[in-house]
Amino acid sequence: MSRDISEHRKKLLDELVLAGRESSNAAVMFHTAMGALLGLTMTEEKTLDLLQRRGPLTAGELAQHSGLAPATISGLIDRLQDKWLVRRVRDARDRRRVIVEINEAQLQERIAGAGQMFGPFIAAMDELYARYSDEELELILGYVTRATAIQREATAGLTGE
Repeated sequence: MSRDISEHRKKLLDELVLAGRESSNAAVMFHTAMGALLGLTMTEEKTLDLLQRRGPLTAGELAQHSGLAPATISGLIDRLQDKWLVRRVRDARDRRRVIVEINEAQLQERIAGAGQMFGPFIAAMDELYARYSDEELELILGYVTRATAIQREATAGLTGE
């Protein structure tokens, strides 16, 4: 970055770093609270989210998508399996592969009423999105997507993956 940036830009960049940290803290605290209400750790809750969005995955794919170390993922899957929320199954197309899938019945039982917990949050986010034009939403989406990729790479760097 150029050393001769304007004071205004420097202030904006400083505020952006602070806002990013605040957003990260808010997300961690929200998912910690949500996990606690569901009897899960934040990492367990987010792993289930990955499986819900991406479908059944191998342990290696979970490690890749999360940036967590394979040993961490293995223990995480064990804990979720002990809670009957996931199961390891042989891939129907390649019997050598073991995939992790959500036990939908158990998950639905556990999250019954979660819609009520998420409802106000989702409504507030919908109101926020409505304030922006399509072009602004594209800009925001691009930023969030790239920032997420950078954070995943940083996580993988911390875990040695």
